[in-house]
Amino acid sequence: MSFAASFRCVHGCEGSIPLDEAVYRCPACGGLLEVVHDEAAWKTRSPAAWKKLFDDRYLRNTWPYGSGVWGKKEWVQPHVDDENVVSLFEGGTNMFWAERYGAALGLSDLWVKQCGVSHTGSFKDLGMTVLVSTVRQRIHDGRPVRAVVCASTGDTSAALAAYGAAAGIPVAVLLPEAKVTAAQLVQPLANGALVCSLATDFDGCMRVVQRLAADPDLYLANSMNSLRVEGQKTLSIEIVQQFDWEVPDWVLVPGGNLGNVSAIAKGFLEMHRAGLIDRMPRIACCQAERANPLYRAYRRALAAGRDLREEDFEPVEAGPTLASAIRIGDPVSMPKAVRALVACRGVVEHASEAELADAAARADRTGLFNCPHTGVALACLEKLVARRVIGPTDRVVVISTAHGLKFTEFKTRYHEDALDVPAGLPNRPVRIPGEVEAARDAILRALEARAGERT
Repeated sequence: MSFAASFRCVHGCEGSIPLDEAVYRCPACGGLLEVVHDEAAWKTRSPAAWKKLFDDRYLRNTWPYGSGVWGKKEWVQPHVDDENVVSLFEGGTNMFWAERYGAALGLSDLWVKQCGVSHTGSFKDLGMTVLVSTVRQRIHDGRPVRAVVCASTGDTSAALAAYGAAAGIPVAVLLPEAKVTAAQLVQPLANGALVCSLATDFDGCMRVVQRLAADPDLYLANSMNSLRVEGQKTLSIEIVQQFDWEVPDWVLVPGGNLGNVSAIAKGFLEMHRAGLIDRMPRIACCQAERANPLYRAYRRALAAGRDLREEDFEPVEAGPTLASAIRIGDPVSMPKAVRALVACRGVVEHASEAELADAAARADRTGLFNCPHTGVALACLEKLVARRVIGPTDRVVVISTAHGLKFTEFKTRYHEDALDVPAGLPNRPVRIPGEVEAARDAILRALEARAGERT
């Protein structure tokens, strides 16, 4: 059976566009595009057969199906030939049972999906493999691409640079000056990308990169390119796979440009329509208080006593936040995220700087090592549990979007109590003398003090 997919307008304008076209908005209305699959073709295979196929491929070595993304190729990008797939074995990340942290919150079934345990250290790999593979197929078909370009708050640039380097495709990334971590900056430098530091914020970088993408020889890699969503939606399929095809009650997602929120909802909706799952989870979009335009829109809708609508949204000027990757005041994927939240009976919450920093530290003390964006989701989780929106027996999955090692400055400054907000759980090194007996005595005293703190 052959499978097919194409771009179509999210607002329902007529017509479809092939997935290998360099187009990012509807030619008729200017709205966002989405990838629509021939789901009737999916139904020629039973739900049980799809589950078996996906499970048989999962984390195996048969190219390219061992990838957590390309193991679902028919549902992602069926037009790419296997030899043109650019994969760095993305997906297949750990589902961490946060037993101790959950117990402290009164939750018995809390999990953290560790998307940062990936090649470039973030969930962005899931979408970038699809996008760069499509570009490689396009070049193979005789349609040259001078470079692939993106604006980024750090993680997107790292993923694009790595996948571009693996494919031998030139890459240019636009970063807001002095607003990404050293670890994030060095990744595209190491992979040979053209790294452009712009004297603006992310929203300003987006305006520049959209102007660049008007050139048909420059291919846009930001999340307004819906091919990224196709990779990121496999996160939903992988979550239920890891629960033996059972659906969690809640999925909490940090929200910046909002592509991941819409992608995760799309994955669950497609599985539901195809009969692989029998219900939908609820989604919570979690924003930083200093960059929270969707939260404000959600509050307006609540005040009006109705579902969230696009017209509730107003862009904001995002302020400085520890969660730098979601410091976005005018998210490109807002229309898709609004539809996703309505379809999933979603909620939107936000977290202050102190709340996100302390939540990350609390979870770290139970074995995690969280980036500040995951800290936003954890802080929002704590609020939703406290208000009893999330119940004690609900199965909850928090999406951890990046590896904590990308944000060591955040971690170090927190434990030095050197952030702009006070640290609730700082843990400073203890100075110990070098002489054996004196060192032994000092260490024992320190252990006794720690035991006293715990009691």
